[in-house]
Amino acid sequence: MNADQILMEIRETNLSYLMLAQSLIRADREQALFRLGMSEEAATMIAMLSPAQVLKIASSNTLLCRMRVDDDLVWTLLTNHG
Repeated sequence: MNADQILMEIRETNLSYLMLAQSLIRADREQALFRLGMSEEAATMIAMLSPAQVLKIASSNTLLCRMRVDDDLVWTLLTNHG
């Protein structure tokens, strides 16, 4: 992958993440906060974003989400299962 492809993938991931986050927050706020690992304030801001704002934020070259599995044991179990 070259740099342009990586940036395109980051932007696509950001858009998918924001759309999923909005959907989860609107459907079940408590579950969304837990599953997404975000604060009430962040959830409120994301839920209120217009489609144009979502697109503008998603076009950033900074990944908006992060993996929350920080435990080596969990990664070992996930990758060696089966």
